[in-house]
Amino acid sequence: MSPVIKKKRKKITISSKYLLLLFSCICVALMIFTFRTSLFEGPLKRLASYVVVPFQKGIATVGSYLSDRTVQFAKLEDVLLENEQLKQQIDALTLENNRLQQERYELNNLRALYELDQTYDEYEKIGARVIANEGDNWFYSFVIDKGEEDGIAVDCNVMAGSGLVGRVVSVGPNYAKVQSIINDTSNVSGTVLATSENLVVSGDLQAVKTDGLIRFGQLTDRSDRVSVGDKIVTSNISDKYLPGILIGYISSINTTSDNLTKSGYLMPAVDFFHLEEVLVVTQLKQQTGE
Repeated sequence: MSPVIKKKRKKITISSKYLLLLFSCICVALMIFTFRTSLFEGPLKRLASYVVVPFQKGIATVGSYLSDRTVQFAKLEDVLLENEQLKQQIDALTLENNRLQQERYELNNLRALYELDQTYDEYEKIGARVIANEGDNWFYSFVIDKGEEDGIAVDCNVMAGSGLVGRVVSVGPNYAKVQSIINDTSNVSGTVLATSENLVVSGDLQAVKTDGLIRFGQLTDRSDRVSVGDKIVTSNISDKYLPGILIGYISSINTTSDNLTKSGYLMPAVDFFHLEEVLVVTQLKQQTGE
């Protein structure tokens, strides 16, 4: 027997877009018949209510949905544009705020220098900016932007904050190097302002880093007149520092083992962790004759 050859029937497929077009045409035709002819009476009218009306409702619903979505997208675009504009305004205001804060900080520094200048108006001074710092964040040695061309020489006293910073140790045409009183190699002859007792303020960088204090010693105070809080100023007997410049305030006092002198620590009049502008006294101790 010969095999039976079965022919496969081709499936007829209609694209979805054609189906949509077909249904749309039917819907339009039904709508035309609904409103343009009087044939839809009785059973046909009932049939139209079941066929045409749902199509109309569906089309109305879809149209309303698309309209709402269009409005929403338009509003969303407006919101995104407004949000971008607000971001730009915030960025601009942030930059302006930072600039104003920096200007206020600089103004406060200049105001403090002005007050310091007025306090020691008997000395000729010039303002300078710190341009380099040797070592870590503590200003025990740094460079300023003024030098010989500005009348600065070695041993010129340097001030900031409320008092003494240190002295110039080397100078160039337009720069100078300053060694501050917290440097381990620094020694300053000081005087207790209330009692005129003399002492020596010695640089101790570790003490400054640990407690923010400066060490002093060789204080003769047999009558126990010196007390915590007393002002310490530069002494008349100093060979490098002009007299009467505030060094700091006594923080603690200890009697040495020989019971002859006292030592302790004082709170400096200058913040040696933040130095940006300083005043340099252009007069030297040797020139004053004191």
